[in-house]
Amino acid sequence: MALVNKIIPFSCIDGPGNRAAIFFQGCNLKCTYCHNPETINKCISCGRCVDTCPVNALELKNNKVEWNEDKCVQCDRCIKVCNNLSTPKTKDYSVDELFEKIKKISPFIQGITVSGGECTLNSDFLVKLFKRVKEELNLTCFVDTNGILDLSKYEELVYLTDKFMLDVKSIDEAEHIKLTGLSNKSVLKNLDYLLDKDKIYEVRTVVAPNINNEKTIRSVAEIINGRCKYKLNAYRKYGVRKEGLELHGEMGYSEDEMKIYIEYAKGKDIKN
Repeated sequence: MALVNKIIPFSCIDGPGNRAAIFFQGCNLKCTYCHNPETINKCISCGRCVDTCPVNALELKNNKVEWNEDKCVQCDRCIKVCNNLSTPKTKDYSVDELFEKIKKISPFIQGITVSGGECTLNSDFLVKLFKRVKEELNLTCFVDTNGILDLSKYEELVYLTDKFMLDVKSIDEAEHIKLTGLSNKSVLKNLDYLLDKDKIYEVRTVVAPNINNEKTIRSVAEIINGRCKYKLNAYRKYGVRKEGLELHGEMGYSEDEMKIYIEYAKGKDIKN
């Protein structure tokens, strides 16, 4: 079983073509600028959210918060009052159950992309799911990851994954720890490892105020050296928790400002 936060049946921004995007609950990072921090931790059933629900879609039973998806109107009040960077709106899936949901929409998609949270924390589940999706539905399987797990130790998952989308938050270890709580050593190791295997669809960096964006972008572009796409995401305040707003502020970068950062990557034969 694996805990899933959300399934988007049709997405055009989570890899090539029309894809089903599956967001798993739980993350091993705590990024300051995370725009969906409710995916970081699993619900501890404290019950704080229950009385805030305007349609009684939440109920505390046997010391466990239960969510009624049919009643829910997606107002997100439960998420706003949660002190645990979590949500009660999750669902446990078996491989068979998740496969059947994918199968129903398979004629309309090119593949699936698993994300999070951090989906690789469910590596055994993903191996079983990917095998069925590829063998029975002939769809591609992409992984969106923060790269904290050493993927060289998960050879079967890497083999079954068509392409990875890898986040590089910061090239500087001290800054990476400040932004996420953990070192970037495994991220940079995975960057080299996956590039050598031609397993990366794109590398992504969030361009946020008050961090050394130029150093990271120039360094990552040089490492990539034309072997995959490099995606720069402009920081936005939406969904960011209080600590992140205190560090990065209310304002992101304009399109003209982002062009300056794009220039830092040019000259490195970046595909896109």
